[in-house]
Amino acid sequence: MGQSGRRSTIMAFTKLSLQAFGGNDDTPATPTYETDIWAVFRALRDTRDLFGLRPGHLHTLQAMLSFLKAGHGHTVFASNEEICRRIGGVDERTLRRHIDRFIELGFMKRNDSPNRKRYRVRSSDGHSISYGLSLSPLLTRASELLSAAQEQENARRDCMFLRKQILSRLACLEQADSASDLVRDLRKTLRRKLTLFDYRTVLELLEGPCSQLSTAVDQQEATKLPANDGQTVRHQSKSEEERKDLEGEIDTETPNLQTLTATCDQATSFATSSIVSWDDAERHARTLAPMIGIHENTFDKAASRIGPRKAACAIFIILQVGNRIRDFAAYFHSITLGRRQNDFNPKRLLESLAHSPAAPA
Repeated sequence: MGQSGRRSTIMAFTKLSLQAFGGNDDTPATPTYETDIWAVFRALRDTRDLFGLRPGHLHTLQAMLSFLKAGHGHTVFASNEEICRRIGGVDERTLRRHIDRFIELGFMKRNDSPNRKRYRVRSSDGHSISYGLSLSPLLTRASELLSAAQEQENARRDCMFLRKQILSRLACLEQADSASDLVRDLRKTLRRKLTLFDYRTVLELLEGPCSQLSTAVDQQEATKLPANDGQTVRHQSKSEEERKDLEGEIDTETPNLQTLTATCDQATSFATSSIVSWDDAERHARTLAPMIGIHENTFDKAASRIGPRKAACAIFIILQVGNRIRDFAAYFHSITLGRRQNDFNPKRLLESLAHSPAAPA
């Protein structure tokens, strides 16, 4: 066999040996490793309870990730002593326990050299073998972790939204009956850490009492007429004219009723009957307002200031984009009675929501 033949055989044998020992283990799992690796870490941090991880485990992983350099693979070559120092003085026994836990969960892999040292060797043609703690399995499961973190965040936001509704309904019931046993018991329940299912169950328990309360509130009181009937007729006529003038001014900002109900499906989902007229929409908005912390008097003032249709639209829109509003009552006051009153245009907002559900309110 000639010299060139022997060289080809040796190179082929070397490449085969490197593949057998995982020589390409340091190939990045994703081309966007530099930007994604910390996102994956944050996802694992947020979902650590699902894997039985404690803060100490995450401190260890964070320290190990800090040893990685962009373009140099995903293997940590630092010694246990150096890793312990970077963590902040944790003992080596604890470090080994944390590493074993990550290996058990499939987030890390140990590639030991014959002398158990951590290093990398390269061949003349660019292949390498890395001996150390490989974090490639963590990046391989990036999709799983990011998905779990998003589901957990969605559940957290939904729980917060339902909790706000429950607290608003409890406040209404407490105002009607300060000694209510139901209110007292449910407030105790809310002190515990509840699941999304628990919050929905509590909300369903409040539907009956709140509907009875709404029926009692909706009953109109008898109007006391002054002695001068002519003065009353003139006052009613003047009020009606002012209402028509106000509604005429906001026609350019009031959306179509069908557009409102179709776009704001969060609000319409609470309706017990079909919303076929603006009177239905206004009535439904008045029912929803106390449930999200907006006092009846505040809604009345808003309806008087900007018109009942526009005030009803505000309630519908707030429920639709509620997960981005911290304080429903303050936001409602701002767009109907406060500094943002002149900028509030329900028609334009609904057009934005119809084209993009994530459009800002």
